[in-house]
Amino acid sequence: MQKYKVMTIFGTRPEAIKMMPVIKELEKIEDIESIVCVTAQHREMLDQVLEIFDIKPKYDLDVMKDRQTLTGVSVRILEKMDLILNQEKPDLVLVQGDTATVLMTSIAAFYNKIKVGHIEAGLRTYNKYEPFPEEMNRKLTGCIADIHFAPTENAKQNLLKENINEDIIYVTGNTSIDVLAYTIRDEYTFKEEVLNKIDYKNKKVIVMTAHRRENLGEPLVNICEAALQLANDNSDVVIVYAVHKNPAVQEVALKVLGGHPQIHLIEPLDIEDMHNLMAKCFLVMTDSGGIQEEVPSLGKPVLVLRNVTERPEGVEAGTLKLVGTDKEVIINAAQILISDKLEYEKMAQANNPFGDGTAGKQIVEIIRRYKV
Repeated sequence: MQKYKVMTIFGTRPEAIKMMPVIKELEKIEDIESIVCVTAQHREMLDQVLEIFDIKPKYDLDVMKDRQTLTGVSVRILEKMDLILNQEKPDLVLVQGDTATVLMTSIAAFYNKIKVGHIEAGLRTYNKYEPFPEEMNRKLTGCIADIHFAPTENAKQNLLKENINEDIIYVTGNTSIDVLAYTIRDEYTFKEEVLNKIDYKNKKVIVMTAHRRENLGEPLVNICEAALQLANDNSDVVIVYAVHKNPAVQEVALKVLGGHPQIHLIEPLDIEDMHNLMAKCFLVMTDSGGIQEEVPSLGKPVLVLRNVTERPEGVEAGTLKLVGTDKEVIINAAQILISDKLEYEKMAQANNPFGDGTAGKQIVEIIRRYKV
C-alpha cells in the first residue's frame, strides 16, 4: 500500500521548534511517509534546533542571504519550493505560523494543487502592520489552507469570522507547549557559562528578548532604558538579555545596557538553554510570540513589549500583560511584580490557555483520520 506523503516545511528557529513535536509524531506512523524540507530563511539559529532535536531534512533550500529583503527571500522561497513540490508531489504540505516561508510555501502548494495544513492557524491582531509582515502572512495563508490547526478556541473563532468552514478547523493547543517536555530538566547545566553563575534563589532574574521589526529604533531604546532603570532601582534584580544578531538591536543594547554589573548581554540561546533559563527566572519581558505561549506553562509572569498581541487569550487569562514600549509603563508594570508578592502570584498562578502538551499528537491523529 502506498504511504500517505506528508511534507513539513519550515525556515526559521521558531518554526523548527514548533514543528518538532509534529515531525516526531509523524515518524511513528507506519502508513505515513514523513518528509522534512527547510528553506533556511534563517540559517545558524535554525541549524541549532535541527541538531538538538536530531531532525534531518531531506531538502535544504538554503535561501538566506546577507541583509536579505522580504521581497528577495520571498521570491527565492517561492521559486525553489515550486521545484521541490513539483518533484516530490506530497499529498499534504504542513506549514507553521506566519513567516515568509509559510506564505510562499502555501502559494507554491496552491499552484501545484497540493493540499495545505496550517499549524497555529487563526492568530490575528487585525492590524496588518503589527506584527509586520506576520499578520498578513498568516491571514493570506488562511485563505489557501485546506485544514486549519487552531491553537485555541479564540483562534478558531477568528477563522469562522473569515468564513472558513468549521469542518476543517481543529482546536489542538499549541505545539510550543509540547516542546517543554523535551527540554526542561531539574538538574540542568547551561551551555552559556555565565548563566550557571547566577543566584536564581536569591535574585529576581528578569529574562528579556526584544528584536521585532516594529520595535527597532526609539521603541527598543525605550525598552532598554526601562531595563536599565529597573536594575538601578532594585539591587536584587538581575537582567539577562539574549540579544538578537541584528546589528540594529545589538547597537542599542550595547549602548544603553553594556557594562552594567546587574545586566548580562548574551548571544541568542539555543532552545534548551532558553527554556531552562525561563523555568528558573522570576519574570520575562519579551516581544516574541512563542515565548508568550511557553512561559505561562512554567508559572512565570510575562510582560509583552508590544502594542498588540495575537495571543489575547493569555492577557484574558492573566498570564500576560501587554505593556507596549513606553518606558514608564514598562517600569511601573515590572516594579509592581518585583515589589508586590500578591500581584506576582496572581499572574504566576493563572492557568495557561495555550494547551496541554499534546498538540503534536492531536494534529497527526487528525491527519491520519481524515487524510485531507
